Amino acid sequence: MAELRSALAGRLSGGLQVAATVVAFLALWEIAALVFSLPSYILPAPSEIFVELVARRVQYANAATFTLQPMLIGFVFAVVIGIALALVVAFSKTMEKTVYPLLIFFQIVPKIAVAPLFIIWFGFGLAPKVLLVFLLSFFPVVVSAITAFRSVDPDIMDLARSTGAGRGRIFLRVQVPHAMPTLFTGIKVAAALSATAAVVAEFVASDRGLGYLLLEANGNLHTSMAFGSVFVLTALGFALYAAVEIAEQVLIPWHVSQRAHGDVAGPI
Repeated sequence: MAELRSALAGRLSGGLQVAATVVAFLALWEIAALVFSLPSYILPAPSEIFVELVARRVQYANAATFTLQPMLIGFVFAVVIGIALALVVAFSKTMEKTVYPLLIFFQIVPKIAVAPLFIIWFGFGLAPKVLLVFLLSFFPVVVSAITAFRSVDPDIMDLARSTGAGRGRIFLRVQVPHAMPTLFTGIKVAAALSATAAVVAEFVASDRGLGYLLLEANGNLHTSMAFGSVFVLTALGFALYAAVEIAEQVLIPWHVSQRAHGDVAGPI
């Protein structure tokens, strides 16, 4: 609990700084829109976008709820399956030679280009959207996890073996803690990609969600509505990314990357 409170306090302080930066940016945007008299259909002022968000708050809330479902489900599957597969590849030369080239191949295949095939195979429901989010978020997790599990210093491994620790104990007490900083890097990249994947999936085929609102706004040249959808989608992605960062600070407060947030000492 102490680590969680420290993490939340650190993120709150950082969040206030980010909020101040965003407010300053929006203020400059508002001033520029007024000074240059930009037409609303080209670049609406932040105040117009805010009015749009308030006026359609129920519609945006419903769309965000719809988009959030495949975003979270696909992200969770990407993390769980990515870590599990990385364990197999990292500790098996045979699996590395057979599975890893396939991972590279499937990553190179443009998922957005084959997204219409998902509609043919799985219909217009939740499944194709979850699959697209999973495929776009999966690769950063599995690659970072493979690197993480292989990056333990051999001298540390030899020291652990010299104490008589078994393979399972060494894995839990040595390899997993030292892998987590690199692993969280991939998970944060996946969190950022999941929002993009969710809205792209709705571009392909959907009659609800933030992606659908964006298409509707573009078709009607309703720029304020398009920006409103982008703002809400950005907020969803930022919230997921922040949640991963909080989990990172709670689980590895000893790592040097986290000491700036909570000044936590005592590395493993």
